[in-house]
Amino acid sequence: MTVDQEALLHEIVWSDPERMSGVPCFTGTRVPVQALIDHFEGNATLDQFLEGFPPVSRKQAIQFLELAKEHLLACV
Repeated sequence: MTVDQEALLHEIVWSDPERMSGVPCFTGTRVPVQALIDHFEGNATLDQFLEGFPPVSRKQAIQFLELAKEHLLACV
């Protein structure tokens, strides 16, 4: 992961051992990033996820997915 990618990740995801037991959440929310992945695994769309978790912005979700994609592609 590049320095720029890591900086962006810290803008869209936070983790604090004192809140949500340290589970990574979208910044400014208590919504775990795992919830987005779980929704996709259950064949839900991004719009359905966003409807269910209104504190998460479309921009946050897309930035997270882009970073995940870039990181995964760099591993192969």
